Amino acid sequence: MNANFASFLYLVSGVLFIMALRGLSHPTTSRQGNLYGMIGMGIAIATTLALATPSAGRFGLIVLGLAIGGGVGAVTARRIAMTSMPQLVAAFHSLVGLAAVMVAAAAIYAPESFGIGTDGDIHAQALIEMSLGVAIGAITFTGSVIAFLKLDGRMSGKPIMIGG
Repeated sequence: MNANFASFLYLVSGVLFIMALRGLSHPTTSRQGNLYGMIGMGIAIATTLALATPSAGRFGLIVLGLAIGGGVGAVTARRIAMTSMPQLVAAFHSLVGLAAVMVAAAAIYAPESFGIGTDGDIHAQALIEMSLGVAIGAITFTGSVIAFLKLDGRMSGKPIMIGG
């Protein structure tokens, strides 16, 4: 796949994600917002797979991972009452932050797999990107866990003050 076309598809995907967030902000447009999000994610996944051209075995692992993750998410979402949906969103959001940290960790341990250098010699740009990914991912994970605990009533709603 041409790199310019892939960039265009990622841009379309990003615009669809923004439209999804806008649609999800109101109950009357939430179905349309969900549809935009699903289409955007489908385009992003298809583009990534087209660029990566994984072997049959690796493609099978990708499909297996998507099936397991999607299955767990679908079962969990169906079992949760609508009144508990904010807690579910916070819990799932924490997993996104944790995933960002794990991807950066994987890149540090196997930079050749990500095309960012070799063991002990990772490109400076990649190190900056990974550092930002870890920082944002860790903050997202921590904040989302705290949000979940507060929304679920397991933690006081008072602000958490960091001493210093």
